[in-house]
Amino acid sequence: MSFLRAATKTSAFLRPTVNLRTPVGSLYARWISTEMKTRLDKDIKSNDVVLFMKGTPDAPMCGFSRATVQIMQVQGVDFDSKVNAFNVLEDSELRESIKEYSEWPTIPQVYIKGEFVGGCDILLNMHQSGDLEDLLVKNEIISLEEEEKK
Repeated sequence: MSFLRAATKTSAFLRPTVNLRTPVGSLYARWISTEMKTRLDKDIKSNDVVLFMKGTPDAPMCGFSRATVQIMQVQGVDFDSKVNAFNVLEDSELRESIKEYSEWPTIPQVYIKGEFVGGCDILLNMHQSGDLEDLLVKNEIISLEEEEKK
């Protein structure tokens, strides 16, 4: 073992220190303009399900957005009356601001009754475990009878 490797393993003096107590979330929130934060607050509360995606539900522009739409369609979510979808490709400020607002780095993002649920991976896991159906039924976005008919 070289001297440098031995020294860095045993000496805190040579190792860099990492401060894990810095509140990362607060750093993001301050970069969103007041107008955009107000707009996002209003948009997220505007409908039962709010989806920030690349493209539209009829024409998704990325595979993750397509998968998110398909998962919700399989669950029986009515896109005409229950979902408000925003195409982040049309507005670069919206695209960056929604990532900071939710502290979630990727698109798509799903909000149910004003609460952030997650992205495609979270939605897929919830769908596979049955948690997504439970959440949708609990928030009266789908009824259990509709699910049983399928």
